Amino acid sequence: MSPTRACPADALAAIGDFLGALEVRGYVHETRRLRAHFLDEYLEHALGKGRTSALSIDELMEPSRADAWLAAAAAGETRRRNTLTGPDAAAAGNSQRARIQTWNSFAEHLGLPARLETPPAAHGDWLEPEECHQLLRTLAVKRPVGSNAATAIRTAAVAALVAATGRSVPALHRLDVADIDLQHRPFPQILLDTGPHPLDKETADILRRWLDVRAGITRQLEGSDPGYLWIPTKPGRPRGGKEPPKPGLTRAAVRTLHSAHRTLVLQVFGAPLRPGALVLSRP
Repeated sequence: MSPTRACPADALAAIGDFLGALEVRGYVHETRRLRAHFLDEYLEHALGKGRTSALSIDELMEPSRADAWLAAAAAGETRRRNTLTGPDAAAAGNSQRARIQTWNSFAEHLGLPARLETPPAAHGDWLEPEECHQLLRTLAVKRPVGSNAATAIRTAAVAALVAATGRSVPALHRLDVADIDLQHRPFPQILLDTGPHPLDKETADILRRWLDVRAGITRQLEGSDPGYLWIPTKPGRPRGGKEPPKPGLTRAAVRTLHSAHRTLVLQVFGAPLRPGALVLSRP
C-alpha cells in the first residue's frame, strides 16, 4: 500500500479494512481466513496485556507488542483448542512463520516500514508435493488393522479434497453430493463457494470410491438420502434414551472428520498430521 493512503486509526477498523483489501485483490478465502485469525489473536493478546478495551493502530503495531504476541503463541498461550500433545503445546514452526507473514503483510498495507524477520519454512509442518501424493495413495488403498473400511476411504477423500482445493475441513464440511461432477469434461470438478474448481485424476478416483461406498450406506435409507457428501459410516451412540439416526441422515461432524484423519494418518504415516499439512499452496 502507498504510505499516503488513509487507514482507520482504530486497530479493529484497520484490520477490517485490510481484510477487505485482500478480498478486492483476489486473495483466496483460506488465506483471508488465516490472516483474520492471526490478526484477531494479535489484537486480543495486545488488548489483554494492555488491560484496555481499544487500541489505536499505532499502539497495536509497536514491535514490542508483536514480539510479546509471538512469544506467547510460541509457548502455546494463545491456543484456543486442544491438540494431540495437549492444549499448551508449543506452536508449530510454520504457524509462527504464518503469524509473522500476516504481521508483515498488515504493516505493508498500513504503509509502515517495520518488518519482522521471516524464518524459513520448517519441514514437517507441511508435506512436500510428492510426500503428499504418496500419503494420499496410501490412505486410499491401505486399511490398518481394526479400522473401518468406509471410514478409511472417507478420510482419504476428505484429505484429497483438502490437498486439491486448499480448503480446510470446516470449509469443505457443507458440501453435497450434487457439488461433485466427476463426469465433467475436460476435467472433473467440484463446486465451491467461489465457483467450479477442477480436480486431478487421483482426487477424482478417490472421490469416486467414496461415493460408491457412500451409496452402499445410504441404500439402507430407502430413498430418503438428503445428499450430504460426508456422512457417518456407522451409527452413533444412543442419546437421551433415543436411538441415533441412521448413517446418511445427518452430516458427519467436523470433529468426526478430523478425528478419523488423525487416527488413520497416525497409523499409516507414523506421525500425527493435520489435514492442512496436505495443502500444496502455502499461506
